[in-house]
Amino acid sequence: MSWTNSFSVGSKIENEFFSSRVQSLPMNLSSSKPNVICLMGPTASGKTSLAVDLVRQHPFQIVSVDSAQIYQQMDIGTGKPDKGVLDIAPHRLIDFIDPAMSYSASQFRTDALREIDEILDVGDTPLLVGGTMLYFRVLRDGLARMPHADSKIRGDIEKLAQELGWGAVHQQLAAVDPNSAARIHPNDPQRIQRALEVYRISGRTMTSFHAEMHGRQKEELPYNLHFFAIQPENRGVLHSQIEARFRQMLNEGLVDEVKDLRFRGDLSHQLPSIKSVGYKQVWKHLDGEIDYDGMVEKSIIATRQLAKRQLTWLRSWPNLQSLSNSSAQSAQRVLKYMDTISI
Repeated sequence: MSWTNSFSVGSKIENEFFSSRVQSLPMNLSSSKPNVICLMGPTASGKTSLAVDLVRQHPFQIVSVDSAQIYQQMDIGTGKPDKGVLDIAPHRLIDFIDPAMSYSASQFRTDALREIDEILDVGDTPLLVGGTMLYFRVLRDGLARMPHADSKIRGDIEKLAQELGWGAVHQQLAAVDPNSAARIHPNDPQRIQRALEVYRISGRTMTSFHAEMHGRQKEELPYNLHFFAIQPENRGVLHSQIEARFRQMLNEGLVDEVKDLRFRGDLSHQLPSIKSVGYKQVWKHLDGEIDYDGMVEKSIIATRQLAKRQLTWLRSWPNLQSLSNSSAQSAQRVLKYMDTISI
């Protein structure tokens, strides 16, 4: 996979903005705690390229924050870094879960905290990199005490979506939990499903569980989290990058990768792994539901929708250091920030 940056160099305005942010650090950070850098951004924005550049210049160790790259045998469609990249910048929390298994945000938090501690113990700086915003939020805020998943109820919701469409399921969620429905995009089936599942299991809304969590004293992490995000100024460039990357995945053998997963015999389109963008569409193509061109089109559209949801998360993220691209200039801004907080 090519990590070449296609975004323009940041503007003078962004330089001035970043400098002002560095000079006024968030009040909730403690100079006595070790620092953890979090690099966020939409899919195909160049996060890995920037992270590798940072590893070359500072004793960072990367922890992946990606809910698809956790799965084994799913390399091409998840955009996992190749061997050349991993030789330079090893990634923790990739390629360690079988696609037949589920993996929760709670498990991620436990695993990420362990990895962060191990990195700090050897004197390096943890660099958390990815686009799964829920994982970042759970790491930062902790978890609401919601009921565990129920496969029967989840299956019932899936069946309802197949019959009526996810838009109708979103409307059902809005009828019982309007706050969650307002927060969750109609094109985000996994979050719609989870919110409705919580209500059907417990009789309580996800909103009420979150309110209960915010009423408790938040667990204080033993380190400072510093959040950066690549937020491309030109949405059209990002869309072109997404299309180019997906076509490259096809050239690298994505369809054959999905065929190998199907050949196992223990996987289905109902699993979280196979619901990942790209895999879901290729699976449907191999089932004969859509032709090849339709699969390509739907995959690109779904990836653009994912990027839009990721950018929506970022717009409301507090104390966020914004980067317009993954250029060498952006790397220098992060390193300058590191110098500032290390004083």
